[in-house]
Formats: sequence, structure tokens, C-alpha cells
Amino acid sequence: MSFFSTRGGACVTASQAILHGLADDGGLYVPAMFPQVSQKKLAELAGMTYQERGVEILKLYLEDFTLQEIDSAVRQAYADTKFDDSRIAPLRRLDDSTAVLELFHGPTLAFKDMALQLLPHLTTLSAQKNGESREVSILVATSGDTGKAALEGFKDVPGTSCTVFYPTDGVSDVQKLQMTTTGGGNTHVIALNGNFDDAQTGVKQLFASADFAQSMNSRGRVLSSANSINFGRLAPQIVYYFSAYADLLAEGRIAIGDPVNFVVPTGNFGNILAAYYAMNMGLPVGRLICASNRNNVLTDFFLSGIYDTRRQFYKTTSPSMDILISSNLERLLFEVADRDGALISVWMRQLKDSYTYNVGQQRLDWLKSLFSAGYADDQECAEEIRRCFQQDGYLMDTHTAVASHVLRAYRQETGDDTPTVIVSTASPYKFAADVLSAVEGKDAAQGKDAFQCSEALEKLSGRPVPEQVRELRRLPVRHTAQCEKDGMAQAVLEGFDGVREE
Repeated sequence: MSFFSTRGGACVTASQAILHGLADDGGLYVPAMFPQVSQKKLAELAGMTYQERGVEILKLYLEDFTLQEIDSAVRQAYADTKFDDSRIAPLRRLDDSTAVLELFHGPTLAFKDMALQLLPHLTTLSAQKNGESREVSILVATSGDTGKAALEGFKDVPGTSCTVFYPTDGVSDVQKLQMTTTGGGNTHVIALNGNFDDAQTGVKQLFASADFAQSMNSRGRVLSSANSINFGRLAPQIVYYFSAYADLLAEGRIAIGDPVNFVVPTGNFGNILAAYYAMNMGLPVGRLICASNRNNVLTDFFLSGIYDTRRQFYKTTSPSMDILISSNLERLLFEVADRDGALISVWMRQLKDSYTYNVGQQRLDWLKSLFSAGYADDQECAEEIRRCFQQDGYLMDTHTAVASHVLRAYRQETGDDTPTVIVSTASPYKFAADVLSAVEGKDAAQGKDAFQCSEALEKLSGRPVPEQVRELRRLPVRHTAQCEKDGMAQAVLEGFDGVREE
């Protein structure tokens, strides 16, 4: 399997795409084709473990990895000792036509673990395959969850380091503590005075800078990415869509070939893009429903065909979706444009220069044949958390609640009763104050810190506070570095050169 840049350049292997992260022309790597999964294979997946399903799907893309390498990497990544549910990505039934796919049972309580527990194994293997003797330095921009998942995945992995930028006031208290208390001798966490889009843009600029690459090379390091721009992040996410379908088959909820809808809360578009890739591989998907918060640039895009970032940026109770520049949308645009890299380059240049682009009516019609979209503001999100807890006895986090609200609105508008999976991206305990306020009223969280809110939620729901949250109380803060938007390169190099606060 070869991989190409969305902007028309490059032709690389899977291991090269994973090692480099971003193409030299600034594009994202995409597979030359979508390998197909037959209905017979889908039926076989129903009888497999999550790990076995992972090997079956990943081997279709990772053709320059041996089957033994993939199997070993998958089994280490999804070991029972790392996930608090042996099913890894369990389905929870809400009603006859709705299930929740829980992707937060890993070490950092968020769906990013599903890929970032595996990526370090793929990265080190990729370095070996390509004769890379320099340290692979992972550079990450995070809106909350990717940062800790990357830090945890790469912590003390030989031959690697991991540097994370997060927006100073753009993550929850628990998310911030998870990152700043991270141990390991190869981790660096830097608070950026800006929002996630600033962090993501800055990281991309560092990848594109020849001067920065030379500075890294002189230190014996080579850049790579753990953001979803890296295909090594995207490929593992495809697996859990097949796994969810296989579980519905195994439970007798659907028959082979029956369509299933997926509603996905998304900001950077990587999670729902993985579902789109699964659909192209033969997974019987009815509709892909894109759920946004008040930063609803994606909703407007799917309704109008116009991507326009000239709008106010809002800080919401679902901070991991507080994004206006959705990097992974470029991979979908590549398909929209019939894989015309030159056209993608034009659109991306327009986005950079004019902050907007328009795909046109014909391409919009194609998008609407596959995707639906909606959004929820903070009040609607809180109402959905309360409704779901009172009606179904199910406690969900703020991001999952956005998806649940959008699904209800979609069903009311369309009457579509196709079996649907809500993709749940984080534990409610990562956003305990907002979840508690939603269920019990705004005053419930007044005067309480994140740990007290978690304890109140535990009493209310009977769902234990995860140990990963409890331990944050006693872990020392190790990372206190900060920087401005124009100081990211210096901050990275200072971290490597040992000029860092702990």
C-alpha cells in the first residue's frame, strides 16, 4: 500500500507516512486505495476479540509491517492491564435503536488512547524499517485529550521524546493536571498563550520550517507527529467502527449488511473521518452524523459547502471540540475533489490567505449524500446530560452529550430510526464540574474543585471515580513552561536543551 499527499506530492510506504507524520508539501498522507472488507469477513469479526479485529483491519494498510509485528504491537497496546474493560471499546445499549460506543477505558480516559497506545509501537518500528538513527521527537498540539494520551503513550519509550502544546485556558482542570503531572524523562509540556488553533497552526509551521528541522537535526532529532494528521493515528481509529458493528452483529441487534448510523462529536475531524474510511472499506454505514459544539464551523460547512473561519471563537464546556481549523477535513476534501491534489492546494491557500473556501454545489450535494451535521450549545449539552441520566440512567461527558443532542435533533427532523451508535469520547469524570452542574443544577459545583465534584458524581451515579483522576491529587506538577505564539520553536529547543521548569 502506497501513500500520497493530499496536495499532490510524495509516494511513500506506510512506515514512512507514520515516521514523517506530515508530507513535505504540507499535505496529509492518504492511502492509494481503500482496501475492502467482505461481508464474510465482517461476520468473522463478530466472533473475535478487539485485539484480533485490530490485526485484521490494520494489516490491510500496514503492508510493510509483518503480521507478527502488527500482532505484537496490537496486543501490547490493548493489554488488559492498560484498559479497565477487557472488551477495550464496549457498547452500552441505551434503547432498542441506540448504543453508546465507550472509547474512554484506556489510561487517560479518552478516545485518543485507542490510537496513542498503539502509535509508539508503530513509530519505533517505522524508524527501524527506515534506518532512522536519530531520536524521533513527537510534536503535539492538543485541545485537551491528545496531549495526555500522547505523553502517556510515548513516556520513556526508547528513541523517542514527546512535546505537547496546550492552550493555557482552553482545557479542563483534570485535563491540565493530567498533562502537567506527567512523569518520564522524555516528556515536555508547554502552555501556549492562545487557543488550540494557534497551537495547531504553530506546530504545522514548525514541521514546515527548514531552519527548525536543521536545529533539530543538529541535536540528533527528527520530527514526527502524534496528532491525527499522522496516518498512524487515523488507522487505529478505523478499527473501533468495525468493532462496534461486529458487536451489534454478535448481540443479534442487526443482521449482516444492515446499515448502522454513527454520530460523532468532532472538532479536528479525525474521529469521524475514520468512520468515513471504514465506510469506504465496506462497513455498512447509513449516515455519518457530524456533531459540533458552539464552534460550529463544520456544521455550517456541511450545510453550505463553505468553510469559513471568520467567526468568533468560543470556549465551551466541551473544550476538546473548541476548534475552528479542522485539519483532518483535508483528507475528506481530497476525496471530494476526486483526489485532485492541485485543487486541495488551492483551497488550503485560500483558507490561509482569506480564511475561507467554497467546494461548490455539486461537491456539496455529494457530501450531503453521506453526512448530516448539527450542533449543541452549552445549555443544550447540559440538558442532554441531565435528560440521559434521568431517563436512561446513563452518565455521559460533555462531548458525548453534544453527539446525543445532535442525534435526537436529527431523528426528529428526518424520522430515521436506523440503529445508531453514539461515539463516546471521554469519561464524565474528566469534566466533573460541568457534568455535576448539568445533572444537579449550577449551584451543585459551586465552591468545589474537580476532585470534590468527582466525589459528588460518584455518590450520585454509583459509578466509581477512576483511579487516574484520584491519583492526580497526590502527583506533583512537573511541567510549568509557558510560551507565546511566536515562541514555540524556542520553547521546544529549550526543553530539549534542559532549560525547563519542574
